[in-house]
Amino acid sequence: MNKYYVMLIAASFLACSSQSKKSSVEKEGIFSGVFTQGNFTDNITITIKKDSANWNVSFTSLEQNAFEIPVRNVEVIGDSINFILQSDRYTYGFKNKWTANSNQLTGSLEVDSLITAYTLKKETSKEEHTIKSQEITFESNGIQIGGTIWNATQSNKKGIVFITSSGQADRSGSRAEAIYFANKGYTTFHYDKRGTGTSEGNWQSATIEELCSDDINAITYFSQQTDIPLSNLGIKGSSQGGAKIPYILNNLEQLNFGIVVSCPGSTLLESDLNYWKNRNADILGPDIEQAVDLQRKVFKHIAGTLSRAELEKAVGSKKSEPWFSNVWVPNLDEVQIDKKIRYSPVPHFEKTKQAVLLIQGTSDNIIPADSHKIISNALKVAQNSKAIVVLLEDASHSMHNVGVNDFPYWSKMHDDYLTTMEDWLDTIIDQTN
Repeated sequence: MNKYYVMLIAASFLACSSQSKKSSVEKEGIFSGVFTQGNFTDNITITIKKDSANWNVSFTSLEQNAFEIPVRNVEVIGDSINFILQSDRYTYGFKNKWTANSNQLTGSLEVDSLITAYTLKKETSKEEHTIKSQEITFESNGIQIGGTIWNATQSNKKGIVFITSSGQADRSGSRAEAIYFANKGYTTFHYDKRGTGTSEGNWQSATIEELCSDDINAITYFSQQTDIPLSNLGIKGSSQGGAKIPYILNNLEQLNFGIVVSCPGSTLLESDLNYWKNRNADILGPDIEQAVDLQRKVFKHIAGTLSRAELEKAVGSKKSEPWFSNVWVPNLDEVQIDKKIRYSPVPHFEKTKQAVLLIQGTSDNIIPADSHKIISNALKVAQNSKAIVVLLEDASHSMHNVGVNDFPYWSKMHDDYLTTMEDWLDTIIDQTN
């Protein structure tokens, strides 16, 4: 083979390689659009990247609190790219084609024999995806707490701190909202409660005051790190996190506002008991009140306000009842007293002066149904004229829409949840500018 042909073959190979690389680059990108099935809509994003060996794809839906979730079984053949997204209950099969010069993904999603078509467009402006996250660690009461600060591309010089909630919940539960409001111009902060995620400590043995102390330390740390004064900061919490909001506002009076979501107008004990009652009411029928009375005694023992001897006597007297097996009675040798469930936010709301947005779902089966009324009355005791209450129809305790849904395979936030907070925050900004 002479030198001319060798050079020709080499040039041809390089041209093909260059063309293949260019084609891959053109197919990479962030593709976004609205997924619609009947009365269900959701804003979804599929991010496609190519490294030296593989195609990497992730799925985002902030309304589902899903952020850059890696997919599986990515297969690229020509202009087609297919993959699978797996949840605890369902397998979602995505089949796509690059169209419009690779500026569009035309695809379909198959789940449980239902196939839904969609079209996603490549984003030409990456502004919404250039918010920057900063992983941080700060000290609170002798332990290290890990968190994330999200910096807006164009900051409005305001900040929001997301207060930790109950149980083992870490910062991932507030990630979607932290990102959403960072995209709207706020500098946001969320962190792992002690004993969760990357944080040291033990949330189970902590009192509500100790957990609130961690929250207060987080807020002051965030203010110092970002140079945003407390007067330009607000806090948001859901469930137990919402119940802590008035305590924190009263201890940091310079804070601008509080957003309180799914907050009980009772002690945490009574809220837990209400949830148990709602879950068992249909099963136990007319026996429900007797069962509630015994379940309350169990919770009171855990709270440290009823002795073991008194509980054992009550349990012994009801063991023969037909409803007894539905009552939750833990191993009393393993019970760890939890004073947190004695806590009620109501007395603290009676002293709260800052602007408060209270959101409750009409389908919340955890907190007592009249919680918003009790809290509203408490805020009137405080003579708080900057508080409003919003009820969201068909919203659950977690602010998911539980109404009639033509696509029951994805659980997403209530359509009015984020915009309710956003619109209210706009009025707070107008008042403080």
